[in-house]
Amino acid sequence: MLRDILKIDEEKCTGCGLCVPNCHEGALQVIDGKVRLVSELMCDGLGACLGYCPEDAITIEKREAQPYDEIAVISEMVHKGANTVTSHLKHLKDHNELGYLKEGTDWLVMHENDVPFSVREVLSEVNGEKHPVIESGPAHVRQGGGCPGSRERVMAPAPVSVITADTPSHLTHWPVQMHLVNPNSPVYRGADLLFAADCVAFSLGTFHQAFLKNRSLAIACPKLDHNMEIYVDKLVTMIDTAKVNTITVMMMEVPCCGGLMQMVRNALARASRKVPVKAVIVSIDGKILKDEWI
Repeated sequence: MLRDILKIDEEKCTGCGLCVPNCHEGALQVIDGKVRLVSELMCDGLGACLGYCPEDAITIEKREAQPYDEIAVISEMVHKGANTVTSHLKHLKDHNELGYLKEGTDWLVMHENDVPFSVREVLSEVNGEKHPVIESGPAHVRQGGGCPGSRERVMAPAPVSVITADTPSHLTHWPVQMHLVNPNSPVYRGADLLFAADCVAFSLGTFHQAFLKNRSLAIACPKLDHNMEIYVDKLVTMIDTAKVNTITVMMMEVPCCGGLMQMVRNALARASRKVPVKAVIVSIDGKILKDEWI
């Protein structure tokens, strides 16, 4: 995918290493007397290290690179301690990277009992609070929230031939909200992607049996969600890296839902692969108004 990423001028770099501890994500190391970018996955492209290079050897360029992976970053970073994690989350917050901020804080909350520091104190400091706020339920960052329900799971739905009150779900994985999904997850590799508006499943009684069955789900609301640029990035990754087989876009009849199809079009314009796309439009009273390949 095309994104901002670090560039190091090896002729200018003296290997002093001053930038290394100031890359919170751990993407830099001194190797053979030069600073190297050792992981594109861990470079967020926001440039926290730039001001620590006395030789001006570090710049940011836009080029093809692996997608940044906040989960990989935060899971490695916790071993560096609370101060590093706090600085990293504040860095994301200051750059308005609220999608990545939410992914990182969600991971911390889910692993609260396993990290060697107080997650509540870290998130309180990120929020700008002088003292930890103890609430019923898990600690959270106010801008994105943190919820153990975002833990990734894989289920095996039972086959069904007759729809009854006890009909099982055809959902095969969790989470499904676009800010939370990992586009590189095995559930999307070679899958038929169902990209649905939040409201569709509530309006369409046959959603599970007729549309969700045998598809991998991701949901979004183009009217209420924020920082949706990350959605297009994730769709590009699903197309080029996970290599989804088809994309079915399910929208409500309301005009704002058309934003889902626009995201898919933008992703296809940036992706190197071509993927068949189907548009399905659902009425407020649960009727299929359109179901066709485009």
